[in-house]
Amino acid sequence: MKYVFKSDLEQIKVNDINSNLPDLKNTKESKAITIGKWLTNVISTNKNIKPNTLLPTKPDLAYLLGVSIGTIQNALRYIEDLGFVESKQCIGTIIRDRNNSENSLRKLTSKREIAISAIKKYIIDKDIRPGQTLPSSRIISNMIGCSSNTTRLALEYLGTINILEHKFKNSNETGWVVISRDFSIEEQESENNTLVKKVENDLKNYITNNLKTGDRMPAHAELSEKLSVSIKTIHDALKNLIDEGILLARRGRYGTTVLKMPNDNNIEIKKETSIFASAPEAAFYHYEKTQNYIKKLIAENYEVGSKLPSIIELSKELDLSPNTIRKAFQNLAKEGYLTFSRGRYGGTYVIDIPDEQAFKWLAVNPKYAESYEN
Repeated sequence: MKYVFKSDLEQIKVNDINSNLPDLKNTKESKAITIGKWLTNVISTNKNIKPNTLLPTKPDLAYLLGVSIGTIQNALRYIEDLGFVESKQCIGTIIRDRNNSENSLRKLTSKREIAISAIKKYIIDKDIRPGQTLPSSRIISNMIGCSSNTTRLALEYLGTINILEHKFKNSNETGWVVISRDFSIEEQESENNTLVKKVENDLKNYITNNLKTGDRMPAHAELSEKLSVSIKTIHDALKNLIDEGILLARRGRYGTTVLKMPNDNNIEIKKETSIFASAPEAAFYHYEKTQNYIKKLIAENYEVGSKLPSIIELSKELDLSPNTIRKAFQNLAKEGYLTFSRGRYGGTYVIDIPDEQAFKWLAVNPKYAESYEN
């Protein structure tokens, strides 16, 4: 995968689009689908629009067509699923070279694709025949566990490929009729193995073939390049492996290390691991210090029912930001030591007196684990 920078890409201006604008007043489809079809026609027929260039910005397209940015977003999702464009965070919408997809990022299976598959399965499972009407999109969205907007977009897509048809001029949440059952459920279901899950399996294979227990994982950027996915996808896949106990995330120079091999059902907890705070806990270490100070303050100076100083007063006293004090208060409330009250007699009140608690270590060198245990 080659890293893409916005400065390296040419952006199309709305003035470069010479095609006639779509008729959004008399369309029988949603505006998003109509705009999506218009964009695919522009990309396919305009010789001035070449692969690996950026489409105009969403606000510019919205202004040109007289619609909301949300409608443009839905139209771009539609043509991205069709393979005409590829969205990249902080860069924009890039026109794909449909004849050469080797350098393209693998993309997450879209929510709309999942909804499309679920609707197809619903049609088969309920034995809905051509000519019969589906329930409203709102009811279907509840059945398949997708949002109303995602379900509506999925229904509209199925209308464009002649599986469904809408009885009314403008598609709303009711009136969808099945006109064909000529589709394959098995193939669609296999596509719904989301990219995070695929990358998770790729990472397991990488660990099995290249690493051993205790080894450190490569950086997110390096894994992103190896597997041709975004850093965000790598992050989500690694988080799943951490939850499975295969990896251990630690802050600082220790990084993310292999705790056990993917096919190993047994896990040996190392001494340095047992006293090592997890990455999420380490991230809140600053709040933990503040919380422990406030716990000590409560234990030595307050009783149950006492009112604590305000956040502003404590922030000045401790020379900390009000936000740090606020988050410490919230965590202590979750632990059952504080409660909040509003109104004339509002404030932060003590409801339990805490005991002293030790800090977890942010980091520990394995060679010190033995002496720590002894």
